[in-house]
Amino acid sequence: MRFLYTLLTYAALPLIMLRLMWRARRQREYLRHVGERFGFYDEPAAAGPWLWVHAVSVGETRAAEPLISALQRRYPQHRILLTHMTPTGRETGNALFGDRVTRCYLPYDYPGAVARFLDRFRPAIGVLMETEVWPNLIHAAVSRDIPLYLVNARLSERSLRGYRRTGALARDAMRGFRAIAAQTEGDAARLQALGAERISVTGNLKFDFDVPALQVEQGKTLRQPIVTRPVLLAASTREGEETLLLDAVQRAGLRDALLMIVPRHPQRFDEVAALITARGLRLQRRSSGVPVAADTAVLLGDSMGEMFMYYAACDVVLMGGSFLPYGAHSLIEPCALGRPVIIGPSTYNFAEAADAAVAAGAAVRVNDLAEAVAVGLQLAADPARLQRMGAAGLEFTAAHRGATQRVLALLGS
Repeated sequence: MRFLYTLLTYAALPLIMLRLMWRARRQREYLRHVGERFGFYDEPAAAGPWLWVHAVSVGETRAAEPLISALQRRYPQHRILLTHMTPTGRETGNALFGDRVTRCYLPYDYPGAVARFLDRFRPAIGVLMETEVWPNLIHAAVSRDIPLYLVNARLSERSLRGYRRTGALARDAMRGFRAIAAQTEGDAARLQALGAERISVTGNLKFDFDVPALQVEQGKTLRQPIVTRPVLLAASTREGEETLLLDAVQRAGLRDALLMIVPRHPQRFDEVAALITARGLRLQRRSSGVPVAADTAVLLGDSMGEMFMYYAACDVVLMGGSFLPYGAHSLIEPCALGRPVIIGPSTYNFAEAADAAVAAGAAVRVNDLAEAVAVGLQLAADPARLQRMGAAGLEFTAAHRGATQRVLALLGS
């Protein structure tokens, strides 16, 4: 099966390169460091020993932050290698860690590419975040006696059905991990059904972050000119959601509220700006650097690495990715800042966390964005309910901390 998979990956190489170039049309950074995606590097590797953590993009990189910091404290003699697959993940790694870690792209799953990568760094261990199952990479690591761990692992029912179609390929890859740290009992059961072994339930690393005090202060500064206005934040929105959101806003009317929209992907900033202006709504862009004007209807969050600032500046969060079938994005961060969260029907990527937040009273589930806007405006006009939901969010996140220490124990066993 792995041989057939490898043949298919080689056959798909022209399509992979076309996709890379297509994505570079919106985000030029995809054309940088292309050699790394095939295991070629411009400079020799620094002397180890290395601890390797792989975090695909922004969400995984942020989730890895408490673990990487803990690894640096426990193993000060080791260097940290942080790999990504997207430019935004790499940029987030730079913002979080600066020169404290070495960053590069993880090569595509070709035998030669992953061999060059592993032979270059020879990591003492490899830690793959969330749901990263690459058969050739895992095989190459096992053959070199490099222990691999799947950490903060999650697997939705949808993903389980997809992996099951690959038969023995996924099962054999899963069994190449030295151990797996699952987020929840449900994730553990689905991973086991896929053939994974040596699974522990350690919780979600995303609960263990420290709220960045500087961004909280920046949020207060952002809010200061509009302190009397209700503020709704549509966070990490995905393609198609902004259109539905703006349609709902135009039907309901914002009254005196400010709507902030922060698209998930930076290459869509200009596209979303055009959607806003096409509706005649007074737009202001965060990148302008000027205080929010009194007549601004929509503030476009066209900046990177400032999500906590937007959370701190708002009253209510409408969680993007949950109103169309994208599976949602993490609602943990706004809950940790005491912000009520409204989620839509699609939360399969964070099913357990979303259900727990709703049960705790920290979040509200609605059917669509029209209902989300209506509920958001009602909440923003009800200070007592805002306070209750905010307090519930703080309790919810505090109760789920501790995954980092459990994962560290697993890595050290």
